[in-house]
Amino acid sequence: MMIEVMKSKLHRVKVTEANLNYMGSITIDEDLMDAANLIAGEKVQVVDNDNGERFDTYIIKGERGSGSICLNGAAARKVMVGDTIIVISYALMDFEEAKTFKPTVVFPKDNRLE
Repeated sequence: MMIEVMKSKLHRVKVTEANLNYMGSITIDEDLMDAANLIAGEKVQVVDNDNGERFDTYIIKGERGSGSICLNGAAARKVMVGDTIIVISYALMDFEEAKTFKPTVVFPKDNRLE
């Protein structure tokens, strides 16, 4: 049996930009992507701590070291610049493997790694 489990999480990053006129996605600083084991094109769930919105989108690689967290397209309507969000990715895996799998969880400070 396969189950879906949390693979990675960027916990409590701040939205730095919302770009309504760009194709839908979330742009994430490449340093944060690497730290959280995320890749361009990967499907993620975005959870907004400030307004309760939850939605799925995909990742676009942002400028390394910029601290950029930008919601694009329709997703830009779901957040405000300055909102605190959580970005979560999931993976399908065998039930037994899932019992011992350890997800990657990153707690950036001011959208940067310490």
